Amino acid sequence: MPRDVMHLSTGELAPVQLGEKRPEWLRVRFPSGPNYTELKQLVRTQKLHTVCEEAHCPNIGDCWERRTATFMILGSVCTRSCGFCAIETGRPPEYDVLEPGRVAAAVAHLGLRHVVITSVARDELEDGGSELFARTIRAVHRRVPGCSVEVLIPDFKGNRESIARVVEARPEILNHNTETVPRLHKRVRVQAKYERTLGLLATAKELDPSLTTKSGIMVGLGERREEIQQVMHDLRAARVDVLTIGQYLRPSREHLPLERYYSPAEFEEMKQEGLALGFSHVESGPLVRSSYHADEQVSTLQRHAG
Repeated sequence: MPRDVMHLSTGELAPVQLGEKRPEWLRVRFPSGPNYTELKQLVRTQKLHTVCEEAHCPNIGDCWERRTATFMILGSVCTRSCGFCAIETGRPPEYDVLEPGRVAAAVAHLGLRHVVITSVARDELEDGGSELFARTIRAVHRRVPGCSVEVLIPDFKGNRESIARVVEARPEILNHNTETVPRLHKRVRVQAKYERTLGLLATAKELDPSLTTKSGIMVGLGERREEIQQVMHDLRAARVDVLTIGQYLRPSREHLPLERYYSPAEFEEMKQEGLALGFSHVESGPLVRSSYHADEQVSTLQRHAG
């Protein structure tokens, strides 16, 4: 067993050093291909942002070549400073009120049947950016009838009106990530609260019981398996439908250290645990991110519903 996945006598793992050789199952190909190039040019010409680029996602080559991307609205500067995230932190400039139309045009150009829309946190805005989310959802539905919309939203500081504003725009899937276990929350998500995340997800389901809700966690930050299981139980208690579990990968030396790599077999075990708890769909694997193969998740959910 490689050293970076070897259990020590204490039952814990030594932190993986930045630059150490990754396991084979975490190798990704260099981004390239005609679809990747086209999407990159489209993002530039339409003055759009994608979380794929801003967060240094390892799946960008695979997703963009499959003509899928996660559009990031409300700019590229976040008001929060999560210890795992590569997105720039600072004071954001004014957002572009015409952005929803450009996102919808990009979705139409790409011929997408499912699109994921996320944003930076905009805590300085009274509505947290919820109005622009609602406008973007409606713009895509108008421009591309039949295209399903998944939103990955910030917590809006738990504001019920902001949550309701997004829900009322009728996205097909509402996602808000839990990210980690309660014990590590203050270190991983400095300005967020575990209970607030659960409350947001429960509120969304209360406002629209037919809405598919989704959440995701990262592993490899020092959590214990029983803590992961507790998060699963808490999410099901909030009536969350879809769960994603992926490997944390340290973006730089300034970010939280990686404590261990989980093996594909462990991810499969966690997937089966989640399904046994009643999640409609569980996406669990080393390279899984909240929007990874989101279009395939929708197809699975539609088959089950049928």
